[in-house]
Amino acid sequence: MLTLEDLIAFSGVTEDEILAIAEHEHIPEAAACSLAEYYSQSTEGEAKIRDMIVDDIREAQHRGDRKHVLNLLHVLHHYLRSHPSACPSSHPWSRIF
Repeated sequence: MLTLEDLIAFSGVTEDEILAIAEHEHIPEAAACSLAEYYSQSTEGEAKIRDMIVDDIREAQHRGDRKHVLNLLHVLHHYLRSHPSACPSSHPWSRIF
């Protein structure tokens, strides 16, 4: 039987990134692992994961949850460092805030 840790290891992303995907999609962590693995197979999918994390940041900002915003910013930073093809040529979310 596979554990959640096994699924995370197969997904190609970190546990925090899985949690951000699960939060964004309102799905269990195990399902988020499958989605992350699927999206990690293409540049477009990596951009979708990036956008999910950015959406989570915006939602946390809207709620005034500063601690969660800071955590998600770290998650985004790590994700972009680990998946450079997901880096946008410009930072469209920066113009909003």
